[in-house]
Amino acid sequence: MNSSTEATGSIWRQPAQVWAVAFASVVAFMGIGLVDPILPAIAESLQASPTETELLFTSYLLVTGLAMLITSWISSRIGAKATLMIGLALIVAFALASALSGSVDAIIGFRAGWGLGNALFISTALATIVGSASGGSGAAIVLYEAALGLGIAIGPLLGGLLGEVSWRGPFFGVVALMAIAFIAVATLLRGPGEKPRPVAFSAPFVALTRPALAVLAVAALFYNIGFFVLLAFSPFPLGFGAMGIGFTFFGWGVALAITSIWVAPWMMRRMARTTVILVVLPLLALDLIAAGIVAEIAPALVTCIIVGGLLLGVVNTVLTEAVMEATDLPRSVASSAYSAVRFIGGAMAPPIAALLWHAFNSTVPYLFAAASVLVATLTILLGRKVLTHIDDQPADAAVEDAAAITAGDAT
Repeated sequence: MNSSTEATGSIWRQPAQVWAVAFASVVAFMGIGLVDPILPAIAESLQASPTETELLFTSYLLVTGLAMLITSWISSRIGAKATLMIGLALIVAFALASALSGSVDAIIGFRAGWGLGNALFISTALATIVGSASGGSGAAIVLYEAALGLGIAIGPLLGGLLGEVSWRGPFFGVVALMAIAFIAVATLLRGPGEKPRPVAFSAPFVALTRPALAVLAVAALFYNIGFFVLLAFSPFPLGFGAMGIGFTFFGWGVALAITSIWVAPWMMRRMARTTVILVVLPLLALDLIAAGIVAEIAPALVTCIIVGGLLLGVVNTVLTEAVMEATDLPRSVASSAYSAVRFIGGAMAPPIAALLWHAFNSTVPYLFAAASVLVATLTILLGRKVLTHIDDQPADAAVEDAAAITAGDAT
């Protein structure tokens, strides 16, 4: 996102409590790609089919998405620190249970609990960083995006390193890191300075009836199908060991972080947000088609995965900023509603991709992903009239709006 020179320059001069939440954010986002390198190993060790193994993503993302609908209601009553602590504690408990499991069904269930903890944490972390950071909201948001990008990049790499020892290793790694994060947040983060202001339980559901937010949410649902087919299905046709998959998706995560933090803001300074989306989404669809064509050629597929990361980083940032401007509702409510639909789209993708692979071949899942991304493109194109006000908002103002997106959570 955009930030002033002053904000960017002071990003590294932050209070200890900001670094505590930023560190926890890195670990939380690591959880998205952590299991990627060990999917084949889990399938082999626990005698599970690829479809069953992909449910590790589905249970995690589905619960994360559904829980997003109530996180603003919870955090607006108990405060940001308590919400963060509960989320971290749940992640530690369910990651440990996953590490000790003896069946893929058990891990699927524990990953669902992990998703609940993750929803509570990530829905509150940005608000906490914005409320505590020095150098203005611009520095806070750049720091948060850096944590997101770092976590997404490191997750597969750590999963690959520990997965070479045992498929249980990445889960134990998360337990250790999240326990440290829990202690850091408990020790360094001060309690809320203001009394929480309750948010109505129905607020996110009502938000989805607003046309602009509904268009963005539907587009994000189909876009996330493409995102998670690329992330969650690709380890199987690649045919690499844990370390090879880890390095591949480390590169993917770095590419995503670079375009999310630097390229997307650069593009939005030069063209309207909807224009950026309508340019990049078809490019992503072409990349997924290419991935399907070369699915059996590992070096070519790796190239498509990295290119996909570059494109995904742009779309992620632009869609998020568009949501900030979509309605006059509290930004925390709009964000929760949008995130819920988006994660549900991601939850659908992995098992569908595995089923298509089993029924046809490794090309078809990528073609399915490309078609979904084109549906997302069509959704934005047809709904562009209700998104006009999003393009009217200057890109430089998005930093202040981002600070407000979780204002209810921060209090």
